[in-house]
Amino acid sequence: MSVNTVRRPLTPCRQALGFTLIEVLVSILILSVLAASAWKGMDAITRAREISDDNLKRTLRLQAVMTQLETDLAQVTDTQIVKGLQFDGANLLMTRRTGAGVRVVVWSVRDGRLQRWASADTTQVGALQNHWRTAGQLQGREPGTLVALRGVLQWQVYCFRGGAVTNCQSSGDVVKSGAPSGAVVAREQLPTAVRVQVSLSESSGFSGLLTRDLMLAPQPGQN
Repeated sequence: MSVNTVRRPLTPCRQALGFTLIEVLVSILILSVLAASAWKGMDAITRAREISDDNLKRTLRLQAVMTQLETDLAQVTDTQIVKGLQFDGANLLMTRRTGAGVRVVVWSVRDGRLQRWASADTTQVGALQNHWRTAGQLQGREPGTLVALRGVLQWQVYCFRGGAVTNCQSSGDVVKSGAPSGAVVAREQLPTAVRVQVSLSESSGFSGLLTRDLMLAPQPGQN
């Protein structure tokens, strides 16, 4: 008796699962594009933040400069020894009060820069007169000179006197007052306020004309 052997059909071996080389290359390409897009987006965000920070710093700088100028003008005083305020077209000289006496302050525009210089405080007549003479001969490189703002093309200062606005380089109202020696002298009256106009170039971070009206401290005898 023969036994019939049952033969089962042969089945192929299961192929190992995985990615083809083309699929891997395509995946790498897609990841590269996504990474490049993400980097550009982050770079744009970083640049926008840097520009925003720079604009904020320049705005705060300009505001600080105007605040300092306003503070100086608010403390201007007529000592009857030297002038309280004088503008010659480039330099704004003023005598202002401080906690330790008075000092001479000069704001000037030189080589596209708005600069500020201040003398030492004094209570002596001779020292104040020397400070005023020094202020009229500044070269812009003296110790104590600070660069307040860059990119300044030019500036102009106008004076408010008697309800009218005039160029501070013109003669103001003349009043008679007593000098320390007892003599009566004619003096130019201080304005009640000034208008400062600063022409800014693009190198300052701004462009155009900045105008500010700033009050002076009331003086004895002024209405």
